[in-house]
Amino acid sequence: MKFFGQEIKHPEKLDLHQFNDHAHHDIENLKQDIHSSWGKIAPTWPLKNLIAVNPLMGFDSLPFEQALVEAEKYFLQKEIPQQMLEVNRHSIKWLQAFYDQGQSSIAMPLRHLGLLHSTLMLLKHDRSLVQRGSWQQAWLEALPESAEEIIQSCLSFLNIEKDDYALMMTLMLTTLPGWSAYTKYRCEWADAADQQQHVVSESEYLAFRLLLTCLIWPDAQELLIWHHTISPNQTNQDKFLDGLHKSEQQYQHRLLNQLSKQKPPVDMHCPSAQWIFCIDVRSEPFRRALESTGDYQTLGFAGFFGLPISVRDQITDDNYASCPVLLKPQFEIQQSPCCDHEHHQRGHLRMQGLKRIYQSLKYNFTTPFNLVETLGLATGLWMGLKSLVPNLALKLKSTASQTIRTNFVNDIDISGIPLEQQINQSANALKMMGLCKNFAPLVIFCGHGSATQNNAYATALDCGACGGRHGGTNAQVLAKMLNQSSVRNALAEMNIIIPDDTVFLAAQHNTTTDEVEIFSEETSDHFAHNLEKIKNDLVQARHKNSAWRLAQLYPQKSDAQPALTTQHHAQDWAQVRPEWGLSKNASFIIGPRWLTQQVDLEGRSFLHSYEWNEDKEASSLTTILTAPMIVTHWINSQYFFSTLDNIAFGGGSKISKNITGKIGIMQGNASDLMHGLPLQSVFKNDDEPYHECLRLSVMVYAPHEMIKSVIDQHSNLQKLFANGWIHLFCLDPVSKQQYQLSQELVWTPLN
Repeated sequence: MKFFGQEIKHPEKLDLHQFNDHAHHDIENLKQDIHSSWGKIAPTWPLKNLIAVNPLMGFDSLPFEQALVEAEKYFLQKEIPQQMLEVNRHSIKWLQAFYDQGQSSIAMPLRHLGLLHSTLMLLKHDRSLVQRGSWQQAWLEALPESAEEIIQSCLSFLNIEKDDYALMMTLMLTTLPGWSAYTKYRCEWADAADQQQHVVSESEYLAFRLLLTCLIWPDAQELLIWHHTISPNQTNQDKFLDGLHKSEQQYQHRLLNQLSKQKPPVDMHCPSAQWIFCIDVRSEPFRRALESTGDYQTLGFAGFFGLPISVRDQITDDNYASCPVLLKPQFEIQQSPCCDHEHHQRGHLRMQGLKRIYQSLKYNFTTPFNLVETLGLATGLWMGLKSLVPNLALKLKSTASQTIRTNFVNDIDISGIPLEQQINQSANALKMMGLCKNFAPLVIFCGHGSATQNNAYATALDCGACGGRHGGTNAQVLAKMLNQSSVRNALAEMNIIIPDDTVFLAAQHNTTTDEVEIFSEETSDHFAHNLEKIKNDLVQARHKNSAWRLAQLYPQKSDAQPALTTQHHAQDWAQVRPEWGLSKNASFIIGPRWLTQQVDLEGRSFLHSYEWNEDKEASSLTTILTAPMIVTHWINSQYFFSTLDNIAFGGGSKISKNITGKIGIMQGNASDLMHGLPLQSVFKNDDEPYHECLRLSVMVYAPHEMIKSVIDQHSNLQKLFANGWIHLFCLDPVSKQQYQLSQELVWTPLN
């Protein structure tokens, strides 16, 4: 081996303190290099709440075209040096054990010490890496205490020049990007409880990677040489970008042309009911279907309904954030059964006890064989039922579950939100969605979620605005606040006057089956009659939208019972594509409903309601551009890059996936952690994409000076628009002119 540039024939005779003291790098400079190296890594959320993220977030300070070149150099290399692959193999082994969330029957010892120190304590027992009496063992024992000092020692050991420190650490991350991305989530985005359970820091992770590299590949400075030899294929890049620009311009021209033909209504009509849906692209076709069935007005708003809340289930004691990851929950909502709390808690404990017994038998060293012998026949019959008659299997499972733990209706306790904040949150939500007057007798906030079986990516189909959860609870909270006379009286003082006969309800749209469940507490006869009509109209809307969605899934087939088919998809445990999710998303339209109501947007547009003339100080527009638009950009980017390269940025095929540690997906038994969407979410088949790679086109119905004033105040918006990550268009209601924002941040007239 080489050590400090010299060939070492007898590494066991090294002065081990020599390299720990060699070429000390100022710790503050080293910390800057550590921070710089992590800058190229975007976080990846665990399976329990998969959140869409731009995988090239670390490159968004570069022009989009240049970012693609850099991404190819760091993430798209097929031939990583063999020695680095060996380092990765051992890294994955330890990371799987450390991050495990209960999948393994025996937890990794000493995890409370954190990733670095628990690994250091255990590495000496890994005979595939460290032999007794070897130089590796002596070197490990001579290492300093802090992660930064260990990084320093490792870089010196590998003979890395100070000027290359940042690049070497970056390569430690980008040669195993999935696990690095998950670590970044743990360090920067996980809640306090998660962080305490698996203590890790960015410095510790880098020290861990460098430690293994020193043990396995002492000549790893060759990794720098390998990186410098990488030359991106400029011809392929140019061809792709040419096609991308043409496709984007065609889509934008067609959409702008359709929107330009729409005219505002002459008079304001008060509908029989108003529905507020999530801006999610799957809501758009359902809104059209619902509007066609009756006298309904639909609006679009972020699916958490502006409420920065966490939800605690008093039966299970589960607590989760139900708001975008860009926000921190400010209030805790209690969720509990409407009656007989103790009875339902006992049922929950019985169910949990049975699950623990089954898990212990399944994952123990000896009992799995007896378990198979005992339950083999019953399991085989159950698998047959799930495969052949999934709806019957669901009914049987539901009946058995109710025998142990009866179902119950949850009551939402909003006392965790002070009255003053209830008033503020309600006012902000109504202003943001442009609903401050002309209230219908029924106003229904409709969250959404998905329902699938045997789907590791289930939360990716739920509401991203609710942190990968269902949005019905948020809808219930806002409806409950707005039904209170104390809140309404305070809103009236703000000139938001809600009629006495207006009732706010909550609902939830199942995007897999198109069923809508209404959570109702009102019991008057007149109300019940109206509600019955709404439910009948929802059945019609479900039939229409399910037929439309199935035509996207199976364009060569016709289906006489679309609702039954979508229900079957939701219950089929072998279904790899229960729905297309947000595939084909391409635009974000911010404006009044009349602008889009007569346009078939093909389920490709996020729709946020906005009334510019009710937003004198542009505060609502500022919020929309700096929060929901950022989230839609992340979603758009995740679909874009998962389609562009499903191995580097996606999840690979669902058919060959393996769940590791209950946190993520691997392909095979020891791959990098896959950190994007599965192949089946963006491809029709193995070779033909369904999602069309287009950057997000944002259309805003507001004066162009007003939009520009918001951009001028926010550097993150300037970065995204100037570097071409998002296309911005203005439909100016004053000048009647269409504009596009150039990358010089100047409005260019289009007609």
